[in-house]
Amino acid sequence: MVNKIWLGLLLAGFGFAAAKGDINLVTKAAFEGAQTGVTVCFGLISVLVFWLGIMRLAENSGLVDRISRLLGPVVKFLFPDVPKNDPAMGYILSNMSANLLGLGNAATPMGIRAMQELQRLNPDKTTASPAMCTLLAINTASITLIPTTLIAIRLNYHSANPAEIVGSTLLATAIATLAAVLADRWYRVRQAPPPAIPPSVPSSSTAAAGRGDGA
Repeated sequence: MVNKIWLGLLLAGFGFAAAKGDINLVTKAAFEGAQTGVTVCFGLISVLVFWLGIMRLAENSGLVDRISRLLGPVVKFLFPDVPKNDPAMGYILSNMSANLLGLGNAATPMGIRAMQELQRLNPDKTTASPAMCTLLAINTASITLIPTTLIAIRLNYHSANPAEIVGSTLLATAIATLAAVLADRWYRVRQAPPPAIPPSVPSSSTAAAGRGDGA
């Protein structure tokens, strides 16, 4: 689907450029966009490496473990259908801890692993389970204490005060997370209970054996 969207955008760009009579506009925009992307990436490398190092220090010092323990009751409330000592809980806690510190790049692989573990627990492999939907909502709207990536982008574009967005980002992500949790609870309450498992029906051979024993 994403490939189709990108293809549609490219075709639309070529169409507008052809209608304007200057097809070179598309080529120029493509090269300028690629150059900007590379420039921004190089500008982000130093800041992201620094914060990933801070994250590793936080892990080694036990800060991440403490955050995980503090988040434990919250995660248990958000994911009541996930067993307490299941590996999925550990990945969910790591994902949320990294998001709190604004380390989206570090949180992504933990989120993917958490989804894989939740899929293992999912009784219906063709439909997302409530826990998977909850994780997606919380991961998308996670409260962020330090918006590392945004600060890095603002530094790259020579912002006079790149860290001034910390307060507004914290407020926005807190409201988004509250909305996500409320929506998740609402849908969980409205969700129909799982169908009852019918009693197993003995096979003909088992029934015949039973009749033979009774005879």
